[in-house]
Amino acid sequence: MEEEPKAPPHVLIFPLPAQGPVNSMLKLAELLSLAGIHVTFLNTVHNHDRLVRYTNVLARFACFPGFQFKTIPDGLPADNPRAGDHFMELFDSLNSVTKPIFRKMLFSGQLNSNSSRLPVSCIIADGVFSFPIDVGDELGIPVIHFRTISACSFWAFFCVLDIIEAGELPIRGNEDMDRLISSVPGMETFLRCRDLPSFCRVSNPAEPSYLQLIVKETRQSPRARALILNTFEELEGPVLSHIRTHCPQIYTIGPLHALMKRKLGSETITFQLARESVSEGGSSYSNLDRLIEDIRLMNVGANC
Repeated sequence: MEEEPKAPPHVLIFPLPAQGPVNSMLKLAELLSLAGIHVTFLNTVHNHDRLVRYTNVLARFACFPGFQFKTIPDGLPADNPRAGDHFMELFDSLNSVTKPIFRKMLFSGQLNSNSSRLPVSCIIADGVFSFPIDVGDELGIPVIHFRTISACSFWAFFCVLDIIEAGELPIRGNEDMDRLISSVPGMETFLRCRDLPSFCRVSNPAEPSYLQLIVKETRQSPRARALILNTFEELEGPVLSHIRTHCPQIYTIGPLHALMKRKLGSETITFQLARESVSEGGSSYSNLDRLIEDIRLMNVGANC
């Protein structure tokens, strides 16, 4: 008697509602869909409306029968700009309004795969969200964090508390911009004050701010099952080794656009390395295969 074919994994992808993270996660969604994994892409209502209105995203994913878009409210009025000085309003609303709706949607099966009603077997959430980990832990669904920034950026954010404790923040003015930051392991010789994002230039780092938000959420990534970074080993290997002391399971699968195309037009050394990383047998190519295989294993565990 022939065994019934195993149901494919069903991954829920939940990006931060901002252009950069959404674009990167859409590329990841394509890569997983090409591997035969069912994917639900959960976007805020506001962002999804803009995505449908101004891009060909529906046609782009129409060829994947296991793919679906789902939307969730962000709790803000339609005229809220959701950017710049208003980003904190968005984030507060995501935690207070979106989180309980997210839990309800997962628990009730509203996020099951449309084509086969498969339940979610893995969540890939933006690394600026920690609440999907809370919900995933409650429901027994593994959560992987995806930070769409570089490894150096992630590590600098992770070490902000150490920078503050070392007295290297706050920045003391324009004349201070070229001062080296020495309290980020692996970046002591090149990280300057001017390399830190503008939200690090607050007068009092202890006050509630975007800086405190990013630090708090970045420090939650070790709670996730794994961490995906849009980079490659040959480019940021030394920094990745430091990150692995806190997040041992890392998938470096970048550059995602190169992984999709398998080729790049430029001939710079960096692009040559990137091309090698996304070629068959390269680090990012192999790490994507490893990510897909681990997602399949998570699905086996969920079905036991």
